[in-house]
Amino acid sequence: MTDSSKPSAPINRRSANITQGKSRAPNRSMYYAMGYEEGDFVKPMVGVANGHSTITPCNSGLQKLADAAIAGIEEAGGNAQVFGTPTISDGMAMGTEGMKYSLVSREVISDCIETCVGGQWMDGVLVVGGCDKNMPGGLMGMLRANVPAIYVYGGTILPGHYQGKDLNIVSVFEAVGENAAGKLSDFDLKEIEKRAIPGTGSCGGMYTANTMSSAFEALGISLPYSSTMANPHDEKMNSAKESAKVLIEAIKKDLKPRDIVTKKSIENAVAVIMATGGSTNAVLHFLAIAHAAGVEWSIDDFERVRVKTPVLCDLKPSGKYLAVDLHRAGGIPQVMKILLNAGLLHGDCLTIEGKTIAEVLKDVPDEPRADQDVIRPIDKPMYAQGHLAILKGNLSPEGAVAKITGLKNPVITGPARVFDDEQSALEAILAGKIKAGDVMVLRYLGPKGGPGMPEMLAPTGALIGAGLGESVGLITDGRFSGGTWGMVVGHVAPEAAAGGTIAFVNEGDSITIDARQLLLELNVPEAEIAKRRAAWTAPAPRYTRGVQAKFAFNASSASKGAVLDAY
Repeated sequence: MTDSSKPSAPINRRSANITQGKSRAPNRSMYYAMGYEEGDFVKPMVGVANGHSTITPCNSGLQKLADAAIAGIEEAGGNAQVFGTPTISDGMAMGTEGMKYSLVSREVISDCIETCVGGQWMDGVLVVGGCDKNMPGGLMGMLRANVPAIYVYGGTILPGHYQGKDLNIVSVFEAVGENAAGKLSDFDLKEIEKRAIPGTGSCGGMYTANTMSSAFEALGISLPYSSTMANPHDEKMNSAKESAKVLIEAIKKDLKPRDIVTKKSIENAVAVIMATGGSTNAVLHFLAIAHAAGVEWSIDDFERVRVKTPVLCDLKPSGKYLAVDLHRAGGIPQVMKILLNAGLLHGDCLTIEGKTIAEVLKDVPDEPRADQDVIRPIDKPMYAQGHLAILKGNLSPEGAVAKITGLKNPVITGPARVFDDEQSALEAILAGKIKAGDVMVLRYLGPKGGPGMPEMLAPTGALIGAGLGESVGLITDGRFSGGTWGMVVGHVAPEAAAGGTIAFVNEGDSITIDARQLLLELNVPEAEIAKRRAAWTAPAPRYTRGVQAKFAFNASSASKGAVLDAY
């Protein structure tokens, strides 16, 4: 029997603060009540931040992964301490006031993890998450706590099927627009609705959840190949268990997230985001992740990486394939090996396994397999440069984010159609009031104005379904879903609620979106803009109590990640 009054072993260097010595007898009593034994107090206390929830299919398959991780921790000689983290289903909240809580949940998740790890003196933490904000929220909490940590992604969903076509959640949003435009019957809309999501897992294209999980693998904070596994498959559970064992080794070495998440590793992650055609949300989230890590990283750094990184993968929303297809084609390691050989990755970055990126990729083939066309070779990319561009101009002096690859019309100049809320914009599209050549302006939807910077998949999906995705521009100080594509520009900063130029746009004003020149411009004389600015008054806060009021009061600009602790 171990005497818990004796000095602790290094592996429980943190939890010893509440488990060791005679003065901690009351603390140990609490552990005994949960079935701990005397010998357990020299083992590391390892948190399992469990995002399991029956709110959404993205998270309803996480319990089996948490259970596998718990078993792995215990087999490797640790004590698992399970606590919950919340989630918001973006797909369910989309187009409603509920969407304003999505980005808020990123901060709540990070606060939960930092609070539990810090309050309980955990020696390490394994985070299990599924839906979009689970990933950045989890990593931000891991970085703030800065104890040995690993991220276990819940896994992607398998595709649905109807009339010989693969379906996913975006198929349904676009089907709504097709139905409103008279291009799809009510019967077919209902069948697509029923069949699009066949089971558990996160939305299947290179949308936000799969974008962030792929980026985490590139960062080295998740295990190789884990980011593109499907939730229903056994390999996902095996990976969760292996992740737990890797974490115990990291605790022994005292290998912490801030040793792994550096400026160079963030460059690696952003290069992979560009190469895979990832979500615009990655820009916002990596600004916040860098802030949590204490890494100097600005919105202009994305553009620096973009211009030298080709798009290698043909993935939805704008391409053909889903994450499961990417997995079968070689996964993120294959993409990374191509980038590494081209000098576009830093091979000396450290991973949670204690290996460098170059060591992890050593046995991965230099070229993608010839029997697939999901991943392209470096000399035959989908596009020569990355797709996530930072647009600036008098409408966005701090920057705005757009997906610019594959646009048939990379430049549009047209009359502004101004909306101060999302619902009225959606109604205008469905009623046929938006015409080719228009530039829709959705404002007062930023971090402070929304508040919570909601996503706009409902109106953009409706535009695509109505056949206007290539001919109508849309700009907003809000966000877009990872499933969005077309001539759309989000994250416009400064936002309207902060007195940004987007607040001074009038119905019918000429606006130019130029994806070639990376320009977002209100074609109104500067003197007129100044006159409008002088007459403008900030709107009253939409919330004066609760979490939304706190978010609106504290949120930084989208160009700084919309974080709440930028003091």
